[in-house]
Amino acid sequence: MTGAPEDRGSTDPAPDPGSDAAPGSPSNARERRRARRVSVAALGGLVVVAIACWRPLVAWFTGSSGEPGSTSSVAERAPIGAGRGGDVSYYTCSMHPSVHAREPGKCPICAMDLTPVTGDEERAGVIRIAEDRRGLLGIRTTRVVRAPIDVEITAKGRLVVDESRLHDIALKLGGFIGDLRVNASGQTVTRGDMLFTLYSPELYAAEQEYLIARQGADAMRGERLVHAAETRLRLWGMSEDQVAVLAQRGEPIERVPFSSPVSGVVIEKNVVDGAAVAIGQRLFRIADLDEIWVEADVYEADLPRIARHMPAAITLDYLPGKTFEGRVAFVYPYLDPASRTGRVRIALPNPRRELVPDMYATVAFKLRLGPRLVVPISAVIYTGPRRVVFVDLGNGALRPRDVVIGARSGDLVEIASGLAEGDAVVSAGNFLVAAESRIRSAGSFWEDRHDDR
Repeated sequence: MTGAPEDRGSTDPAPDPGSDAAPGSPSNARERRRARRVSVAALGGLVVVAIACWRPLVAWFTGSSGEPGSTSSVAERAPIGAGRGGDVSYYTCSMHPSVHAREPGKCPICAMDLTPVTGDEERAGVIRIAEDRRGLLGIRTTRVVRAPIDVEITAKGRLVVDESRLHDIALKLGGFIGDLRVNASGQTVTRGDMLFTLYSPELYAAEQEYLIARQGADAMRGERLVHAAETRLRLWGMSEDQVAVLAQRGEPIERVPFSSPVSGVVIEKNVVDGAAVAIGQRLFRIADLDEIWVEADVYEADLPRIARHMPAAITLDYLPGKTFEGRVAFVYPYLDPASRTGRVRIALPNPRRELVPDMYATVAFKLRLGPRLVVPISAVIYTGPRRVVFVDLGNGALRPRDVVIGARSGDLVEIASGLAEGDAVVSAGNFLVAAESRIRSAGSFWEDRHDDR
């Protein structure tokens, strides 16, 4: 059976009508032509958009007007500091300070009238911020006013014994202590209380001489001897009552009692029972604590404000809630070289003995300075040794100005020089204003002045 011969030389399947066209086919060429036309159209659209938006974009980024004849472009912008004195350096917009134009006109961004900036203003760091923008930036101004200032100077102090109320017990002759009544420091004694008895061979001999002189007191010479012997006994520490008892008794007292001449607290004791003592030896130191001193350490910068009779309030942690009122009694005429502080003394009555030496205290001095020019402390910028405020010149202009500050009272600070009553100064947001002024200032206002004092 004979059939049609099988074609084995062609094994590729027949083209699928649904598959992509083979390269070089008419349909593939049409797709490439369509893609080229789309690309050309898109590129043309971008060119048109760029041409249409070129001027606004230039105005936005450079602050120029973008007009062909404009003189406020980046290349033609007036150089910083070109103005001299009152000459106009450039024109700017208070809403958009980045706009700098050499001719008056409208702001290219907001269409507001441009304001002139002189060379003096530029060198002085003057910037312009519109009134309606200040609220958004948190910038507020305050008027300089004249108000009374009450200054409070606080210092740390220590309670000490009143030096004018100290008394030392010392002997004017040697001997031996007996019957010691004051056995410890801190003991309270009253005037007339017996402290100890003393046996002294010299004092015993003087008593005998006194008694012998009294026995021969008939003649005038004997009276002089009696007076001399009695005076010697008193000078050696015997009281008139003891001399009278000696004369009445008629024989010497071997152990003479010695009494306290003052009332107070024994703060120092240098003797024990039976001890031998010499002439001039200090046995006790007694302090009268009915009045006590407070010595406050005041910084040397505050010392010129402290004067005698100035009121002071003293508080102690030992007595919370209680304040002692006193007045400055003395200002010491020297400083502590280590702490650079001066010492101020306040005398306080202490009838109830509430105040004890060596307690620590806080001392507040009240000083009324009267009416002074003041601004909020937040208005002052500290730049090294300088103090700067920003003054509102009107029309959105803010100018930095050096000032000299004085006393501080709460949130207010005194302006000693640099401002006048009624001036408006920036009291909030001034650090933002200062940063902008530094950036835009062409002069040397913000340069560091390390030699200023």
